[in-house]
Amino acid sequence: MTDIPADPVRQKQALRERLRFRRRHFTANLDGMAGLAAFRTIPQLLTHLIARRDPVAAYVAWGDEPDVLPALAGYPLALPFHRERSETMEFRRWAPGEALAKGPWSTHQPADEGRPVEPALILCPLLGFDRTGGRLGQGGGHYDRYFATHPHILRIGVGWSVQEVDAIPAESTDARLDAVLTEQEFIVCGDRL
Repeated sequence: MTDIPADPVRQKQALRERLRFRRRHFTANLDGMAGLAAFRTIPQLLTHLIARRDPVAAYVAWGDEPDVLPALAGYPLALPFHRERSETMEFRRWAPGEALAKGPWSTHQPADEGRPVEPALILCPLLGFDRTGGRLGQGGGHYDRYFATHPHILRIGVGWSVQEVDAIPAESTDARLDAVLTEQEFIVCGDRL
């Protein structure tokens, strides 16, 4: 058994490596029909939350991240936007069929550099989560910084069920999720929903 580092930063890095492997293995072995059906419908509670929000922020799936965009067709959307490799993340309106551009970290973002918008609800990707709203991201801190300056926005993590762990190591700058959507369930983590 591997030693677990005491430092939360090192704990997170070790956990990221394990969860990337777990996610990659899970999606590579996912049945074709199950893969097509995953994240194509939204649970009723989340549908109710999304229907009252304009815009809803989502993301363009990268690699083996869950793709929620098809389930959001018809809703006013916004996507993360990075002007350059910096700590600042904004959101720009986007609709299916509109152009996407390669962002500074090779992720896809709106090609139109229109005005930033403030989403009313954010669906964010994750590497790991726990049932208390702990979220482990890629490590850049973009979502945590955005959440810190916009604490009123509802935060919904999106991940595969195999990305759940007992507890995410937390630092003071980590923002907790209000809920997590997996291919199997919608997990409410706090009392804001």
